[in-house]
Amino acid sequence: MKDHVSRKAREIPPSGIRKFFDLIQEMEDVISLGVGEPDFATPWNICESSIYSIEQGATSYSSNRGMPALCEEVTRYLDRRFNLTYNPHKEIVITSGASEALDIAVRAIVDPGDEVLVAEPCYVAYAPNVILAGGHPVPVPCLEQDAFRLTADALVEAVSSRTKAVMINFPNNPTGGVMDAASLRAIIDIIVDHDLILISDEIYAELSYEAQHVAAATVGDAWERTITINGFSKAYAMTGWRVGYLCAPEALSDTALKIHQYVMLCAPVMGQVAAREALRHGDRARDEMISEYKMRRNLFVRGLNRIGLPCHMPQGAFYAFPSVGLTGLSDQEFAERLLTEEHVAVVPGSVFGTSGSGHIRCSYATSRENLKSALDRIEAFLSTL
Repeated sequence: MKDHVSRKAREIPPSGIRKFFDLIQEMEDVISLGVGEPDFATPWNICESSIYSIEQGATSYSSNRGMPALCEEVTRYLDRRFNLTYNPHKEIVITSGASEALDIAVRAIVDPGDEVLVAEPCYVAYAPNVILAGGHPVPVPCLEQDAFRLTADALVEAVSSRTKAVMINFPNNPTGGVMDAASLRAIIDIIVDHDLILISDEIYAELSYEAQHVAAATVGDAWERTITINGFSKAYAMTGWRVGYLCAPEALSDTALKIHQYVMLCAPVMGQVAAREALRHGDRARDEMISEYKMRRNLFVRGLNRIGLPCHMPQGAFYAFPSVGLTGLSDQEFAERLLTEEHVAVVPGSVFGTSGSGHIRCSYATSRENLKSALDRIEAFLSTL
């Protein structure tokens, strides 16, 4: 039956992250720094709002676009937090997580043969999404010497006559890099000059530690050509609820909505109720979690540098991205041996694209006790090399 499998589906590799998760299931006493998921439970008031809605019988479909009350709450939130303005009835689509939003955003704009420039290292789904839409992903490296930002020089070098869009994710998974207004303005000038679309995945927007997140669509003339992606998984510890959203000018959001109608119909209504509660009454719990992430970041990154794994200080998200080049091992070898010998799970940087080679991704979305123990085990492993 292999001959009957889609060529495009054959082209995409299995997730490199899942490979390590599968290995963990077979081992005991593993400290996992591999999962990109908050270790906090969803705040109770958010859970309770959903439970109450179920008790009241709110278990049917919502409109395709999403519950009007949630769309309106999203627009208020974006305006309040990031100075972003959207019409809740025409320019917002509530999706089953930010992952679906990314998928339908790509399919809304990509025709066969189009190139999409992908700022890399990046989340493992970006290139496969482009391939499945019939496009060709073109990696654009974000280098450590540039604090893992996307530079105008790197972007303009990658643009060709076939380029249709640029895809970015800041704060970044896996590096923790961020883009300030000046850095965004430089790349948006290029995007405007070449009449491109910008897909900006801002799922980690709230997890910005040193400075307020700058929404890409608010910079220069970006709004009319930007698709903004966001959701509730990271900031509100709601990964399993599967609610995200896509924001874009009407022509783009309507096309994405059309695809959403056929592939998903609507996001889970119980999750939409919970998401509305998160935006209305979730600020305190969100801020407490972010404060804890920052303390964990400081502890862990300083520890990595102390034991001999050079690591820049991430400005956002909840990942450290240390270099393992000085060990003489590839990132894949380092991760496999660290798991086998010291039972610490990390993710090789190369699964996030060739630009991530020579690094490992460590999530500090785990307890400080786990982080301290992981540092001890990593130090013991380094002493054997």
